[in-house]
Amino acid sequence: MSDKNEESTEHTEHKLLLRQLQLKDYNEVKEIMETVYSNMGGTWTRKEFSNLLKKFPEGQICIEDKGRVVAGALSLIVDYSEYGDKHTYEQIVDRGTFKSHDPEGDTLYGIDVFVHPDYRNLRLGRRLYDARKEMCENLNLRGIIAGGRIPGYKDYANKLTPAKYIEMVRNKELSDPVLSFQLSNEFHVRKIMKNYLPDDKDSRAYATLLEWVNVYFEEKEKLIGGKKTVVRIGIVQWQMRAVKSLDDMMQQIEFFVDTVSSYKSDIVVFPEFFNAPLMALTKEDSPSEAIRSMAEYTDEIREQMIHLALSYNINIIAGSMPEYYDNKLYNVSYLCRRDGTYDKQYKLHVTPDESHYWGMRGGHKLKIFDTDIGKIGILICYDVEFPELARMLSDMDMKILFVPYWTDTKNAYLRVRRCAQARAIENECYVAITGSVGNLPKVENMDIQYSQSAVFSPSDFAFPHDAVVAEATPNTEMTLIADLDLDLLKDLNTAGSVRNLRDRRKDLYNLSWVTRKED
Repeated sequence: MSDKNEESTEHTEHKLLLRQLQLKDYNEVKEIMETVYSNMGGTWTRKEFSNLLKKFPEGQICIEDKGRVVAGALSLIVDYSEYGDKHTYEQIVDRGTFKSHDPEGDTLYGIDVFVHPDYRNLRLGRRLYDARKEMCENLNLRGIIAGGRIPGYKDYANKLTPAKYIEMVRNKELSDPVLSFQLSNEFHVRKIMKNYLPDDKDSRAYATLLEWVNVYFEEKEKLIGGKKTVVRIGIVQWQMRAVKSLDDMMQQIEFFVDTVSSYKSDIVVFPEFFNAPLMALTKEDSPSEAIRSMAEYTDEIREQMIHLALSYNINIIAGSMPEYYDNKLYNVSYLCRRDGTYDKQYKLHVTPDESHYWGMRGGHKLKIFDTDIGKIGILICYDVEFPELARMLSDMDMKILFVPYWTDTKNAYLRVRRCAQARAIENECYVAITGSVGNLPKVENMDIQYSQSAVFSPSDFAFPHDAVVAEATPNTEMTLIADLDLDLLKDLNTAGSVRNLRDRRKDLYNLSWVTRKED
């Protein structure tokens, strides 16, 4: 059996291998380059090829077929700030000395890609481009830059400007043997350059400055305290129950903070108005007076939760609580960071019920929060039903959206859930929602609860098949712990089945925040 397998391998038409180039490959490289670039100077000399291998051996790659080199790609690392967008090919290669190569640079620069004419139907160029991308990611470089020829322009130079020709190629109205291939490999045109390759008659000396962005690039990583790529979140589906005092409630809060932090979670989230049981302690008959009296506890709860964040080394989103300020009642969520700082997000849209029973007002500002797990957003309940808010947060690079909510019935809950799922898909982010369960007999307008807390993801192959990372048992007090891979969001943005953020028609519409005079 094994002899037959070996024999069939020997007699296959091709046996391809991707590897680094070596000096002994020069003659085969020379043969291909003289064929491919016959009208543009041909190949590098053996001395120049040797020099390139000495400077950056890892960057010179090839594909061999049964021991024979049939395609290759040559690259350098450069400090792109030294050259910028106005440079020529000669400035990069420097007469074959390749002095521009800088091991401490930030950009992979593509010098040449060549494929033997007999192998152009095997898509070897795509393999080489993918290998370059992998190299760029592993070397933690910002991206790949290359000057791209537009040889098809020779047939349209009398009718189209270079910009118009490139636009038509991008829109697939025309095809260019080089540019079409590069665009299909996720490169974008950064600039049109004149005299990049003065001897390129087919391109009329024009070239495209092409860029591929490495979404995994990280600034030099700190030895400690660096940004995480996998974030563990904990959400609390909170049981509403009568309490005897603020201390009684804080014991319950600390229990959940302790529990979630013991699983090494980075953040814990409580629901909207999780402190509602305190309204029963106010002895107020009027709902509007009861919630204003409950607001007197807010500052103390916030300070104690900041202390819990510090002592348990976990970021806390303190659901939401009422704030009574300047004779105005607001609904506010506090972010208590584990470094001892805090911030807050006001609920911007109040429901008719909140306005009627409590006289609550909406806030006026939308914030993105910097944390040690990345940029996050907070939208309180009803706010998630307004897609503009999450889109603005996404434009500020939000990766995780937290939605503390309070709902009394299943149809109210489903409004929050369905909208939260939509926000995850359209903004390519994770969304975590959590609410309360149980009953509060002596608290008017907060007497019944319905909740099924959950964590949602975008909908693509890298994520759960139903785009639900985790979800709680309905109407049961419990916690959810979920790990969120932020790198998957980068992949989705650049190579997803659909790319909602990138494909927006900004030439047709935009979204902006209205600046109010009092702001």
